[in-house]
Amino acid sequence: METLVSAVAATLTTVAFVPQALHIIRFKETRAISLQMYVVFASGVALWLVFGILIWNWPIMAANAITLALALTIIRMKLRYG
Repeated sequence: METLVSAVAATLTTVAFVPQALHIIRFKETRAISLQMYVVFASGVALWLVFGILIWNWPIMAANAITLALALTIIRMKLRYG
């Protein structure tokens, strides 16, 4: 049951983040986003990824790996395009 709940939660939170990330990647428009917020967010996601690894929960690991990759991409774009 825990794996099912974590899979649904991880899927929903990752899917919710994807449209925003794709919009930023597609249009390279980063003025309206906060670099500090994304750094804090990416740090939290990285810790969730570590937690998923520690308890060996594949939904938490997969979702946070994907979300971390997207967040780091957005951070790179924010630094590049301002």
